[in-house]
Amino acid sequence: MVQFDVITLFPGIFDSPLQESIVKRAQQKNLIRINVHNLRDYTLDKHHTADDCPYGGGAGMVMKVEPIVRAIEDIKVYDETAHTILLTPQGGLFSQKVAQRLSTCSQIIMVCGRYEGVDERAYSFADEELSIGDYILTGGETAALVIIDAVSRLVPGVVGDRASVTEDTFSNWLLKYPQYTRPESFRDITVPEVLVSGDHGKIREWRKIEALKKTLKRRPDLLAKAALSDEDIKLLHTIQESSKRS
Repeated sequence: MVQFDVITLFPGIFDSPLQESIVKRAQQKNLIRINVHNLRDYTLDKHHTADDCPYGGGAGMVMKVEPIVRAIEDIKVYDETAHTILLTPQGGLFSQKVAQRLSTCSQIIMVCGRYEGVDERAYSFADEELSIGDYILTGGETAALVIIDAVSRLVPGVVGDRASVTEDTFSNWLLKYPQYTRPESFRDITVPEVLVSGDHGKIREWRKIEALKKTLKRRPDLLAKAALSDEDIKLLHTIQESSKRS
């Protein structure tokens, strides 16, 4: 089981997303546990102040170090696989590979940044800084939800069909092959014949070729990361030559 502990100034943001679909069922089955903590509960003044003006001047407010550290120290289970993350646009980029690594943790604590950021001293109390992309969000809560969803899918038993996880886009650094369902024909666009042939060997080969084609066309940068077999490399060269001629 993986336990997620989210530290936030706005716990209400998590009410609905965590009570829907796969994440809800995973909690009901005790495959994951999610606790949302209000950062203001770890302040000591009567106004529950969790942010203040930055030293040196400047726009906006900065989240205070004391309540963040109190929260981390109160929540953290001192296990060697417990992991504390600060969610900030300055962090390393979250990816499927990072999700796989985090899925082996017993506890994942996430501190959701807000406003102009977090007092720099708070970083000393985290194991890692993460960002979900090169853009600015209102706060780290959205990023926390993304990480919970991505990591939860990798916990055994959360997704019923394990093949759905192992064949997902980015699991092997290739984009997923095209998928179709009924009807077989829609506005003169038909499902590829191989998929209704019943020949599973040909279907596997078609899917591998189409995954390579799609990755080459849309995300060629991923091919350098993919663990391609000799057969895959030959197929890729054939696809590249074919695309040059067309």
